[in-house]
Amino acid sequence: MSLQDRLSAVEHRIRQACGRCGRSEEEIQIIAVTKYTTAKATEQVLLSGLTHVGESRAQEAQSKWEALQPRGTWHFIGHLQTNKVKEVIGKFEYIHSLDRLSLMKEIEQKAARLNVVVNCFIQVNVSGEKSKQGLSPEALFSFAQEVSRMKQIRVVGLMTMAPHESDAEATRPVFRELKRLRDELNTREIFAYPVPHLSMGMSNDFEVAIEEGATWLRLGSILVGRGAI
Repeated sequence: MSLQDRLSAVEHRIRQACGRCGRSEEEIQIIAVTKYTTAKATEQVLLSGLTHVGESRAQEAQSKWEALQPRGTWHFIGHLQTNKVKEVIGKFEYIHSLDRLSLMKEIEQKAARLNVVVNCFIQVNVSGEKSKQGLSPEALFSFAQEVSRMKQIRVVGLMTMAPHESDAEATRPVFRELKRLRDELNTREIFAYPVPHLSMGMSNDFEVAIEEGATWLRLGSILVGRGAI
C-alpha cells in the first residue's frame, strides 16, 4: 500500500470519527511521525500533502531538517533534554514535551537569544505510568503559572500519551481527563490568551482521541512507520 493510500484510509477514519461526535474534520491536524524514516522518506511525506512532521530525537532530526527546510512545519514530540534545546529552537515550530522548570528556563533563554517565540504543549502524564514523561495532573496548574511568566514561550495546548491498549476504548478516560484539564486551565485564565489544543492520539487510538477532543494527532506506524515507505 502506498503512502497516499494509507493517508486516504486514515483520513476516511478521521471523517468517520468526526461524524460520530459531531466535529468538523478541519479541527483535526495530522503530525506524521517520521522519527524512524530517512530524509528521503520524510520528503515523500511532505510531497504527499502532509505538512506537519514530528521528530523525537534532536540529533537524528538535524540532518533531515537541514536537507528539507524550509519545507514543512516541524514538531518536536519526544522527551527534550535541556542540553539539546539549542538544537531544536529556531528549527522546530512546536515542542510537545514541556514538562519541567529546567526545560522551561532553557527554552526561554535560547529563544530570547534568537528572538523567537516557541509554541509549546505542556505534557501531562494523565495515566500515571512510570515509563512515561510529563507532569502529574496535580502539578499542572502551578507549573502553568510559572510558564505564564515567560515571554518567549506560548502555550498552545496540552499533550499526553495514553497506555498502549489492545482495545483502544480503554484509552478514553485518559483523553477525557486531558480535555478536562485543558478546559480548567482556560477557566482559571492562567494565560492571557486561550489555550485551544490537545495533542493526543496515536496510530492505535486516534479515533477515540478525536471523539474526546483531540486537535493534533501524532501518527507514525499507520502512515510512515518503520519500513512503511
